[in-house]
Amino acid sequence: MEWRSIPELVRRAAERYAGTEAVVEGRNRLTYGELGARVERAAAACMAGDVRPGDRVAVWAPNSADWMVAALGAVSAGAVLVPLNTRFKGAEAADVLRRSGARLLFVTGTFLGTSYVASLRRAIAEGPGLPGLEQVVVLSDDAPADYRTWKDFLAGGDGVGQEQVRARADAVAPEWPSDIVFTSGTTGRPKGAVITHEQTLRAYDVWCELAGLRHGDRYLIVNPFFHTFGYKAGVIACLMRGATMIPQPVFDVDTVLANIAAERVSVLPG
Repeated sequence: MEWRSIPELVRRAAERYAGTEAVVEGRNRLTYGELGARVERAAAACMAGDVRPGDRVAVWAPNSADWMVAALGAVSAGAVLVPLNTRFKGAEAADVLRRSGARLLFVTGTFLGTSYVASLRRAIAEGPGLPGLEQVVVLSDDAPADYRTWKDFLAGGDGVGQEQVRARADAVAPEWPSDIVFTSGTTGRPKGAVITHEQTLRAYDVWCELAGLRHGDRYLIVNPFFHTFGYKAGVIACLMRGATMIPQPVFDVDTVLANIAAERVSVLPG
């Protein structure tokens, strides 16, 4: 297999498919080269924020380019990604954050009419608290005084050089955990499955072959990134083949049909 880790996959994709469109999000478009640069900047910010190899970093947000950059940046800094279900209530998210031991959380501001920041703060105030959660970064331009905005967080890493970032990424071993994916919790408390870099890369390299995913495909990712179908059969698979990712936060038939027509979508997961 040609990749040892997810950070290596991201860098090779950025080099091999540098000029290929990687992400389409409305009018915003990123090439693979630009995506790779953004991921490295997020990794630098994580390092500046004292994220160490093996630390748990959570993302509680809908499908978006910022989700990809935050998640892949954290993993490139050696962290273990903990994706949170966007249908969780504040108390449910706090429970997973507590049990996973997350030190850093990236959270959306408002989604589907709900303020995730307010929901989280209420859960922390009413529950046993989250003493292990040291930083919360809001993926928007506004944040409470004790949280950080996405822009401010990224700027914090400007003093970390590319050589340091790449050295940290290169140190990630195949057998290290890459993520902890929690079940939906429909029959009890959500349970976390620990998955390694090697397991992810082997499984989804095979998935790409079976699905026939190839360079030049345009993939409308409607499955949520907090699920392996959205993150791994979506983002990771596209990185492997140089396919274009079109993230959709919520499944809506009219929006799907409009995206298929406007973006010449060739892959739609089911």
